[in-house]
Amino acid sequence: MPEKTEAAAGADAGKQPRSVRVVLLALMIAMMLAMLDNMIIGTAMPTIVGELGGLEHLSWVVTAYTLATAASTPLWGKLGDMYGRKGSFMTSIVIFLIGSALSGMAQDMGQLIGFRAIQGLGAGGLMVGVMAIIGDLIPPRERGKYQGMIAGVMALSMIGGPLVGGTITDNWGWRWSFYINLPLGVIALIAISAVLHLPKKRSKARIDYPGAALLTIGITAIVLVTTWGGTEYAWTSARIMELSGIGVAALVGFVFWQTKAAEPIMPLHIFRSRNFTLMSIIGFIVGFVMFGATLFLPLYQQSVQGASATNSGLLLLPMLGAMLVTSMVAGRVTTNTGRYKVFPVAGGALMTVGLFLLSTMDTDTTRFTSGLYMAVVGLGMGCLMQITMLVAQNSVEMKDMGVASSSTTLFRTLGSSFGVAIMGALFNHRVQDVMAERATGAGAKATEQSATLTADALNALPAAVRDAYQHAVSSGTHGAFLLGSVVAVLALVAAVFVKEVPLKGAGPKAADGPADGDAPASAKAPVTETV
Repeated sequence: MPEKTEAAAGADAGKQPRSVRVVLLALMIAMMLAMLDNMIIGTAMPTIVGELGGLEHLSWVVTAYTLATAASTPLWGKLGDMYGRKGSFMTSIVIFLIGSALSGMAQDMGQLIGFRAIQGLGAGGLMVGVMAIIGDLIPPRERGKYQGMIAGVMALSMIGGPLVGGTITDNWGWRWSFYINLPLGVIALIAISAVLHLPKKRSKARIDYPGAALLTIGITAIVLVTTWGGTEYAWTSARIMELSGIGVAALVGFVFWQTKAAEPIMPLHIFRSRNFTLMSIIGFIVGFVMFGATLFLPLYQQSVQGASATNSGLLLLPMLGAMLVTSMVAGRVTTNTGRYKVFPVAGGALMTVGLFLLSTMDTDTTRFTSGLYMAVVGLGMGCLMQITMLVAQNSVEMKDMGVASSSTTLFRTLGSSFGVAIMGALFNHRVQDVMAERATGAGAKATEQSATLTADALNALPAAVRDAYQHAVSSGTHGAFLLGSVVAVLALVAAVFVKEVPLKGAGPKAADGPADGDAPASAKAPVTETV
């Protein structure tokens, strides 16, 4: 059989626009499955608990999915690099669909938690597979446009998820929140199986099982610390200290082992690229900020501005809409010019300013004003969302495309976990302090256990207590977003130090990469057998 480089295979694929469009549609469906799932389930959770019981285990329905996704992400990336992207991606879809079907059939909370973990294992491969396959199919110069489309799907999923979840639960029942994944997943599988053609790889190296085990233990411990710290257990409790020690020890051991392993899960040489390291930092910060914002903004809108749960989701449209439009524009401009540094710098600046503006909101801030502030944050995140993945992929060799995609995804996932935990701890602390100052007796006791009250519960409070609670939530959001703006400054600083390496087009020109170690992904591609 003839031999081709993966870069040439990508170029050939680029010459078949109809096939590429079908594959991209399937990839966007797969990305939507992964992004929509938690959004839909969040809306359905009250109904699920009402039928299955197990309220004390409620948080594990989300935690099990998050843990499995984070822990499996690096492994999926490496499997794609070693054995081929198409097979590993289709396997992850099948696992996700099996988990979805089983979750829909769960008879108690324990089963649901276990089946959600299976779902999460598949979801880790969905996120990585989409980005890595785009990296294989599309030359770096063209990649920004398509990754901007993926960012648009992510934004639409965040907007539509709660609405879809509520509609499905109200009309079909909560089990269809899981079953809805099945027909969409089957469509994606058929399209990818029939149209996607990538070089088949045959690696004789063994999977780095010790490395995978150490990384899984480390990530699991860290996610549990950020999930449980300040809620289930005090930050200084023995359980949190034990998990922190286990996590640090496992990650130190993982780094040491990666220098010895024959085929490491996360080869450390990819971090020698300055751009890749900076993009990992920026991705972590984007995750930190984005998920914190989407958590606390609806809370502020419901508690202080009087919005309903459904309307608070729609009121996020200025942020998510700005993110969608900017992602598309950034992708187009990058494709047309081959240059990108302006977007991380502008994104870091806009995100910092927007978060600072959000920190100034109080009980008198109008919805129009808060919408403008959210739009500024959305513009910043739109400049950063997919440019980070594009630059990270452009900074490594083709053989490391999978681990580059998975590492960037992992850092963003860990950032979201840290963001929700740290911003949440600061928020809860401020709410409780202000309630202690402004409300006394029964009013303080009614709210001291939770920083969140439903609209009905809030209206049932005495006027003085309700006013105190609104000031408390306003103070909490001030602290959370002020912290977010400080963290966002780090993204701006990192962006300033990005070295712009012009993105190349398909074919031989792509090999004309720079000599500073930040070569385009299409350069130095290994020879593989095309089947």
